[in-house]
Amino acid sequence: MHSVNWNYPTLIRFGCGRLSELDECCQSLGMKNPLLVTDPGLAALPMVQYLLKEHPHFGLFQDVRPNPVGANVSAGVEAYRAGGYDGVVAMGGGSALDVGKAVALMVGQDRPLWDFEDVGDNFKRVNEAGMAPVVAVPTTSGTGSEVGRCSVITDESSHTKRIIFHPKMLPGIVLADPDTTLGLPAKITAAVGMDALSHNLEAWFSPFHHPMADGIALEGCALIKRSLIKACENGQDRSARSDMMAASTMGAVAFQKGLGAMHSLAHPIGALFDTHHGLTNAVVMPYVLVFNSPAIHDRLDRLARYLGIPSVLEWVLDLRQAIGIPQTLAELGIAHERLAEIAEKAVSDPTAATNPIPLTVENCRQMLENAWSGRL
Repeated sequence: MHSVNWNYPTLIRFGCGRLSELDECCQSLGMKNPLLVTDPGLAALPMVQYLLKEHPHFGLFQDVRPNPVGANVSAGVEAYRAGGYDGVVAMGGGSALDVGKAVALMVGQDRPLWDFEDVGDNFKRVNEAGMAPVVAVPTTSGTGSEVGRCSVITDESSHTKRIIFHPKMLPGIVLADPDTTLGLPAKITAAVGMDALSHNLEAWFSPFHHPMADGIALEGCALIKRSLIKACENGQDRSARSDMMAASTMGAVAFQKGLGAMHSLAHPIGALFDTHHGLTNAVVMPYVLVFNSPAIHDRLDRLARYLGIPSVLEWVLDLRQAIGIPQTLAELGIAHERLAEIAEKAVSDPTAATNPIPLTVENCRQMLENAWSGRL
């Protein structure tokens, strides 16, 4: 375990017990009365209740769904403006972090949220002077949203997950304290840990040339191999929790290289069925690996050698079984008659462009059929 400061891709204060530095972080970004954005489950826990008691100048916004929607962002903006706040502390898993960053973006804009979707140069529409500063406090070790320049928000009108992007959405400071994850249940630890794995894997397999991201993704996979099962078996293992928090952050840094079909399939499934994003990635993971294998066999071999395993696919299957991941989409409650609709949405998802094999409605439908029935 280490207590260190990293300056890539933003200032990251990493180490157990560093949540105690939250006031200092806020002050360094000019915040005197920030709005704490979190989810209702976390808001009810002693950790957040104590934080609010110790920081009476903090406001609280907790109207965040597991798959956040545009209305969550709008409500957060209203709360921010009504309270006269001067910054955002985004605390939680990916949902709270994404909403917090989106609120900080939108408090100074006069356009609707969807005008800033990551399409073309939409980000240039942003009034940068109106953006609020953000301190990000991750508590789940999955999405890595604390080092992301975007938010994934569901457009309820079309049941589509959209990516809202601006380079300055990257939080000014990340307070990465593995102690905040010690109470995370094993099932959630498993699901978010597999989300981190999906980010590192898909970054490594993306055909885009980015050697720096490749190195980060490889080591992220190695940390997960070393510690995900340990973190699930003993949630109080600080060493394992530290590895997973680092691997989560690393995955999000690496996937600037691109993602792929795991996310292309998981995004519409989550938007339509409100499934946990990391768990959905975990379920489709081996089916996507098999589909992509003709185009990534060299990288599969290199990753296996780096991890010291005979087969990446077999490792993923064994890992899923060890931590209790469902084997099929049917077990997640995904209706078979909706697979065609999911496939249609998957090919237009922003992550589809960097899958190693070009995605079509037909091959996405086949992957979904395999993932629904458990056919590898």
